[in-house]
Amino acid sequence: MNLRLNSEFGTLRAVLMHRPGKEIDRLTPYNKEFLLFEDVPYLDALQREHDAFSNLIKDASGAKVYQLRELLIRVLYDEKMLLGLIRDSLKRSGLTHLAEDIVERYSTAECAGILTGGLKVHELKRKIPNLDTGEIMDFAFAIAPCPNLYFQRDPMALTPGGIIFSSMKMEGRQREADLLRTIFENHPEFKDNVNKIYPVNGHDNPPSIEGGDVIVLSHEAVAIGNSERTDEKAIYHAAKALLAEGSVQRVYEVHLPKKRQYMHLDTVFTVLDENLVLTYPDAMNSVFQTSLYTLKEIKDDKVHIRREVLNESLLKVLEREIPHLEVLATADGNPDYSMREQWFDGANVFAIGPRRVISYNRNVHTNRALREMGVEVLEIPSSELSRGLGGPRCMTMPLSRARV
Repeated sequence: MNLRLNSEFGTLRAVLMHRPGKEIDRLTPYNKEFLLFEDVPYLDALQREHDAFSNLIKDASGAKVYQLRELLIRVLYDEKMLLGLIRDSLKRSGLTHLAEDIVERYSTAECAGILTGGLKVHELKRKIPNLDTGEIMDFAFAIAPCPNLYFQRDPMALTPGGIIFSSMKMEGRQREADLLRTIFENHPEFKDNVNKIYPVNGHDNPPSIEGGDVIVLSHEAVAIGNSERTDEKAIYHAAKALLAEGSVQRVYEVHLPKKRQYMHLDTVFTVLDENLVLTYPDAMNSVFQTSLYTLKEIKDDKVHIRREVLNESLLKVLEREIPHLEVLATADGNPDYSMREQWFDGANVFAIGPRRVISYNRNVHTNRALREMGVEVLEIPSSELSRGLGGPRCMTMPLSRARV
């Protein structure tokens, strides 16, 4: 597994997912905004829907589905690594001095659960009865949970040149990216195949970039959304590293409106085949500027790139990169249904092969339009999964695809 992808639609071989757990049960109507969530899902039903999703991937594609928890436990057997992650996770509550006590009293599997599902002060006091936490209330979080973790697309991205490890915009999600980077740089199955594109070595506080903004357009081009969650400086550094690596010749910066409904580039469009994309028309029509990065020269080990602002739409860029392009709008362009189904990420389907996608069953008009275009649509239940406002692509991190 070389941890590089040259398409968004090559037949799936391996994918990373995270089965929602205790972190979802931590959500309440009163803390959901603090935890960067917009609803309070029902965990049992959410897990059943997620299990149906992962089982469908295995049955339909034969791909191996890696679960984050299992990979995390494996790397946490390194006690130094475990201690470092626990200590970093305690910084927000100011309880870093308790890291060694937690590592001593909790098993490795329990610590993995804490790193994803969080830990409250009163739970910690069951293990350490005489614990003095000062003025921190018993029901406060010593370690906050990561309820967005089942959206595995955001903490990293695989490109033709290697891995972009995300620097998450929201502080509450940065721990997700830290977990993924720890796993891939240390797990014996992956560590020897990691070619890090981002962040740049020596950048302690890198500009933000998130995996949902990274889309492979063709063998020679990658698009990165300049969005609510991804900064221009991060795109510049990622483009510079990709172009220097030599696997792509063009990196496009797509300027998205800084609005919640356009949070990432993959809410605007997804690539389903070598000549087919699915898009949300309102979002596509809201992109008024794109920029192009190309390699200027590499001289004395220094990489120089050029940036050109393009006076053309995103659609024109796609037409140039994808010959004989066909564009399908969510709900086949019906404005009412398109708006409704985009609320449940109609454009955010997950390709498991050329013109084979997994979509939410509730997006009936988009699914019908896809089938009429010759796309095989496999549906998953979505009453609870969709409450997180992320689609099937958001929940999956492809690790290996057949080359196209």
